[in-house]
Amino acid sequence: MKLLLDTHIFLWFISGSNQLSTRFRGHIQDPDNTVYLSVVSLWECIIKYQLGKLPLPESPELYLPKQREQHRIDSLIVDEASVGHLITLPSLHRDPFDRLLICQALGTN
Repeated sequence: MKLLLDTHIFLWFISGSNQLSTRFRGHIQDPDNTVYLSVVSLWECIIKYQLGKLPLPESPELYLPKQREQHRIDSLIVDEASVGHLITLPSLHRDPFDRLLICQALGTN
């Protein structure tokens, strides 16, 4: 199974938060699954960190890639095809980060 982690899910996962259920944690850790973290999530975290809304043990451009690699999570870039999906999305989500993640999920078959 392919999994694209939402930013909060990734942060809960790397911090060991009990907000992430054992079931989902198991899916992320399952070696049969391919797990991705979008660069969109890194972008979102950097913005929140700069605004003082996301405390981290070190700067996000260093800390988050280290955590992603440590947990064997693949990086997912934003490409033109993914962005192109934006035109087909209904306006249910206004959050630009979530909208891009949805587009990437649509494109990772």
